[in-house]
Amino acid sequence: MSAYGAIKAPTRTSDPLPSTIWSTKALPSQSNYITLHHLTLSTALTHLGLIDYLWREFAEEVERGLTYPQEMLQGEVFTKEMFEAYFFAGDAFVGIVGSGKVEEGLEGGVREVEGGVDKAAAGRKWEDCVAGFYYVKPNYPGRSSHICNAGFVVPSTQRGSGFGRLLAKSYVHYAPKLGYQASVFNLVYVNNIASVK
Repeated sequence: MSAYGAIKAPTRTSDPLPSTIWSTKALPSQSNYITLHHLTLSTALTHLGLIDYLWREFAEEVERGLTYPQEMLQGEVFTKEMFEAYFFAGDAFVGIVGSGKVEEGLEGGVREVEGGVDKAAAGRKWEDCVAGFYYVKPNYPGRSSHICNAGFVVPSTQRGSGFGRLLAKSYVHYAPKLGYQASVFNLVYVNNIASVK
């Protein structure tokens, strides 16, 4: 939702963008890579339990009050329908933690990979394999709809692993492919230490 109401995204193909792999070689004590997967609400719903997990993580983040402006009044609940309407109003991406040998030549770069979210999850629980997720949507309507913004969530169990940095790099990779030409971040709370570094 925007202060301007519903905003139409730039015109592009309706097919999901290819999945990509991002090396975490700079973090030798961590997993070797994450894969990023482009989702819409309809594609996310095909992955059993994924929406429920993302919704719970986002609702907890909203409740913490450190990153998103939504405020629930006493007795109100941030419902799954509210999450779907907000987070999937544009395009969404989910990062899945991977381990093992990564092909040479990936360091500092990105490479497209075959397979989707379920293949990357490899039967693991979402709680164990989601490195983070984010949305990309237009920030303004009309002649300024080429300017986007994004909202990121790194689950508390994955924080401190450098995954937020990889999500941000993937955003810079994917946003132009979605048809955007610029980006703006409207709101970053000073107590969100990872975001103000």
